[in-house]
Amino acid sequence: MARPDLNLLITLDVLLEEGSVTRAGQRLALSPSAMSRALARLRRATGDPLLVKAGRGLVPTPRALELRDRVRALVREAEDVLSPAHRLELASLSRTFTIRSSDGLVEAFGPELVARVGATAPGVRLRFLRKTTKNPGPLRDTIDLDTAVVEDPLSPDILDTPLFSDTFVGVVRPQHPLATGPVTIERYAQARHVNVSRRGLTEGLVDEALHPTGHHREVVTVVDGFGAALALARASDLVATVPSRHTAPLREHLHTFNLPFPAPQVTVSLLWHTRLDADPAHHWLRTTVVAVCRASSAD
Repeated sequence: MARPDLNLLITLDVLLEEGSVTRAGQRLALSPSAMSRALARLRRATGDPLLVKAGRGLVPTPRALELRDRVRALVREAEDVLSPAHRLELASLSRTFTIRSSDGLVEAFGPELVARVGATAPGVRLRFLRKTTKNPGPLRDTIDLDTAVVEDPLSPDILDTPLFSDTFVGVVRPQHPLATGPVTIERYAQARHVNVSRRGLTEGLVDEALHPTGHHREVVTVVDGFGAALALARASDLVATVPSRHTAPLREHLHTFNLPFPAPQVTVSLLWHTRLDADPAHHWLRTTVVAVCRASSAD
């Protein structure tokens, strides 16, 4: 069965509204003969004359009257579908957004983000997921936003913007020997360390920065997150070396010190998929996330 020409719906809508082939043709920029041919096609498609002569004008048949409101609604709906999105009404927006992040980011920026979102769009729910892999695949279907330190070129369908820069610091419990006196490279290197690596590696950015000094850390434990590293530092004599802004709330009641060598710096970025780039609600959310993170990092 051949597909119907949906353009005929627009023609029928105008014909039924004008009740005149000439006036309908003028509105649609069609000649009288082209408009007559379109009416003939409509008659064949519907099996009804639709408009018949009555004196000098045309009057609709019962079938035409039956179709008039339905056709008008279909045309208006099609116009709405093929138009840009309506102005975003945040006060009535009802939607759940999923944000994936490393441990520490929710604690550092979550309270302010939730407060801002709730004040502007009370019907919006934020769902935070812990980042367990650097694979950006979930951005393509299941999550709205991701955070990451971008080290390699991203796939063309993944977009990003920097959130803040972060510098690594050393963290120990208040009773640790490094909590007293100046921390030299020798004292730092001779301590026992916990390394953070989702891949289970014993070396990372900190070691790359330390090696040019001729020293090496003794890494005795490897964990997959900053929260776990700081928990071990809190309960033992292990040294955790973590990004400062990223982990600020997690380091409460611990002793933090500057590294005695050029500290590694990273830039944390916000990532999203091109499928959501033009979505007004998503644009508002990522703009809010950027504002919260950059404001907090400037404090």
